[in-house]
Amino acid sequence: MLAKPYLTGHYEPVPDESTAHDLTVRGAIPPELNGRYFRNGHNPKPGDVPTHWFKGAGMIHGLRLREGRAEWYRNRWVKTPALDGAPYVRADGSVDLTASVAGTHIIEHAGRILALQEANLPFELTPDLETVGAYDFGGRLSTAMTAHPKQDPVTGELVFFAYSPVAPHLIYYVATAEGEIRSQQVVEGAGPSLMHDFAITANHVVWLDMSVVFDHAETSGIPYRWSDDYRPRIGLMARAGGAVNWFDVEPGALLHVSNAYEDEAGRVFVEGPRFDRSAWETSWKWWVGAPGHPSTPNGGAVHHRYVLEPSAGRARETPLDTLITDFPTINEDYLGRRNRYSYAVAFPGAGLEGIGIVKYDNDTGARALAPTGAGRIPGEAVFVPAADTSGEDDGYLLTLVGDAASGRSELLILDAHDFTAPPIAAVQLPRRVPGGIHGSWIADRA
Repeated sequence: MLAKPYLTGHYEPVPDESTAHDLTVRGAIPPELNGRYFRNGHNPKPGDVPTHWFKGAGMIHGLRLREGRAEWYRNRWVKTPALDGAPYVRADGSVDLTASVAGTHIIEHAGRILALQEANLPFELTPDLETVGAYDFGGRLSTAMTAHPKQDPVTGELVFFAYSPVAPHLIYYVATAEGEIRSQQVVEGAGPSLMHDFAITANHVVWLDMSVVFDHAETSGIPYRWSDDYRPRIGLMARAGGAVNWFDVEPGALLHVSNAYEDEAGRVFVEGPRFDRSAWETSWKWWVGAPGHPSTPNGGAVHHRYVLEPSAGRARETPLDTLITDFPTINEDYLGRRNRYSYAVAFPGAGLEGIGIVKYDNDTGARALAPTGAGRIPGEAVFVPAADTSGEDDGYLLTLVGDAASGRSELLILDAHDFTAPPIAAVQLPRRVPGGIHGSWIADRA
């Protein structure tokens, strides 16, 4: 039997937890970077062979930066019941929302650090990555929670949802800046599609009800497949809740949204890497380890824009580039508002041989590639604003990079403004860090 691609090479799991202090740094860490960089990803325990990349146990890799020093690195599994073999579906058919791999994302909101997996409850962690336990917002959350909540940069609210293959398919939640769920609503009209991500604008929520739908016959354990028969739509709903205005779009799928925003004419723009059927099915082969899988997890999603026109009742869409990309990020001070810049991981194809970080300029249409080095594989790049600046791209990008030749890993700190310059600093990690999913910068509180 061929080894699964997510268990070999750059994605091979590490067998244990570790801690190291006073890490070696090339260059100089900007002294204003005081906080923690955490990145989540799937890392099955030794001997476990999950049927899908997304089924592997969640492990957080973290670095503590302070006053120009890299004080520590540590990696910890999220200690959930699933880590010890507890099933998501119990023998009596009921669902255990705490039986999570908690391996998709990690965020901070209202002073709590939460590891997320969209079919389950969040898991709270300490700042040193020890597991506290499942978190249900003081008993107010009795469903799963998306791995891609949105924190409004103006109000501090956390906007999120739960989706399900059975009715109700979609539930909308808003938590206050203090972490209290203040409203929830069943979203009528949504269907049994894969809603991994969504978007917000200053006044709207954007729902993605598109071409990947529930299929109970899927044997990988992730029960979704592409459907040519499902009617793909994007929904627009007021942030305050209410009815959804649905817009028909071409068959496609967005796993991740770069951003969404409104203009003065009332149009809503939604941007992100879009899969067509071929790209989706190629990527699925890698995620499940099927014969003929590609060399990387992304088989062909490209930067795309949807323009929703409520006054005309229609949606227009345009591809913005040909590069194969995923894991888009922005300066989250612009989340839900018009942004000029976005960043993503660019995969081989469309003239690109290796894997790199790309920067898009929405005003000019230009793109630039950051120099992470030949044979080196970067992950999602998290934007951290610089201190006392006002420019959208004045800041830093943090990305974990693996060297295919040496098997070593580093945290690169890139200048988001001077994007093609050499990295500002590289923190040498004490061990190889497998390729993962999403992460966050959690700044020290003043």
